[in-house]
Amino acid sequence: MTVASKLEAIRDRLRRAERAAGRPEGSVALIAVSKMQPVEALREAYAAGQRDFGENYLQELEEKAEALRDLPDLRFHVIGHVQSNKARIAARHAAMLHTIDSVSLVAELGKRVAGRPEPLPVLIEVNVGGEAQKHGCSSAQIGPLIEAIEAQPGLRLRGLMTVPPHTDDPTGARPFFRRLRELRELHGIDRLPELSMGMSHDLEAAVIEGATMVRVGTAIFGERPPR
Repeated sequence: MTVASKLEAIRDRLRRAERAAGRPEGSVALIAVSKMQPVEALREAYAAGQRDFGENYLQELEEKAEALRDLPDLRFHVIGHVQSNKARIAARHAAMLHTIDSVSLVAELGKRVAGRPEPLPVLIEVNVGGEAQKHGCSSAQIGPLIEAIEAQPGLRLRGLMTVPPHTDDPTGARPFFRRLRELRELHGIDRLPELSMGMSHDLEAAVIEGATMVRVGTAIFGERPPR
């Protein structure tokens, strides 16, 4: 199957998931996770109508942004951990950053976004499963992060993001997705309208629990080549 045909299959899954959840068609945005994929694959997805792409590695993002600058309306979402010394790349090239997890990163981004024409939209990454090997803040840290972000005029708080613990059964992710939704409700939906959660194997569970963005890579581009 081509990238375009896989992309259409995912869009169909997403439309069916929206219907099953009683949600309007188009209420969930698709982020095509293109990390470690060649530029040609992104061009094929773009030609098939995809505009939002997710990248994990900031050096790779910078290279792709340069290579694809001829494509209008292409938007890169940073979905990997951002070290403070790479914040300048995110500030320059990201349409949205999904992985805010520390006040120090907020402060560094606040300095780096000064030259942007518009504030940088950001999401707070929450480690809902409490897994030691994963990035993300605890639920107790959400409040201080909200305050830190809202104090930065160059950042615009948009919501929460999570990567739940892996389960073979996709429905096993639902309690973690539900927890993220509950945390959004606790801190205010008006403040946190977006929920970035759900990937190739569990997007239906995420949509049922209120995802507004799902991040799908393998089901669109196939397995990533080794680094």
